[in-house]
Amino acid sequence: MKKAKVVFYNRSLERALQILSAFSFEIQELALVELSNILNLSKSTVYRLASTLIKSDFLRYNEDSKKYSLGLKLFELGGVVAASFSLRKTASPYLDKLRAQLGKTVFLGIFQEDEVVYIDKREDLRNPIRFSSEIGRRRPPYFGMLGQLLMAFLPDEEVDRVLKNNPLKPITKKSITTKKEFKKRLREIRRLGFCVDKEEAIDGISGISSPIKNHSGNVIAALGVAFISSSEDSEGVSEKTNAVCETARRISSELGFFEKIEKNSNAIF
Repeated sequence: MKKAKVVFYNRSLERALQILSAFSFEIQELALVELSNILNLSKSTVYRLASTLIKSDFLRYNEDSKKYSLGLKLFELGGVVAASFSLRKTASPYLDKLRAQLGKTVFLGIFQEDEVVYIDKREDLRNPIRFSSEIGRRRPPYFGMLGQLLMAFLPDEEVDRVLKNNPLKPITKKSITTKKEFKKRLREIRRLGFCVDKEEAIDGISGISSPIKNHSGNVIAALGVAFISSSEDSEGVSEKTNAVCETARRISSELGFFEKIEKNSNAIF
């Protein structure tokens, strides 16, 4: 007999979402009594939930008009969603080509709320190894090739803040666990313009990543490929590095960023 699936229901969360959904292009401001009538909830309930939403900047309250409106946090999150969709759409054909070219699993990730978020992936179906980093999966900020690459292009004070809130923890035997060594690694990544992860996130697996930049030259994402460490010699790694970096440059160009392309011959293996 199949076990019944347990569904957890949060009434307060549902009501808070109903408050946010009450606003639209046509109705951008609502008074407490109007929200109460629309949602068929008591004014005290709406007031309590609205106060929590205001504290988190999901709602604003105008003291003069005595009305609520949507807060800037939603604008910020909407921008993240829009950027992710635009980035994924632009990068998608390049991810397909890179997987076909290298025959390896390809990842696309961004840095959001001090975590690495995987927003796209192309699995190498010929490889018996499957990576658990699915689309939407979140990882610690320093995790693997994508996390280190994205952190390398943060301001130093931001790196300090992120590491203070997310202390380095060993993931494999080869993980960097001291702040001094990690910051040294970030400087090297920034100098080279790419990152090579040598089994620091998954035992037996290496990876190469390169930054994707927007029209302003800001790093907004990381493109990476993962492969079995023992399957590649230094020549193979160099070939993959060039392919990943070139693909990242082409995606950046599509997003409006242009730079003089110079071949990087630095060997790191």
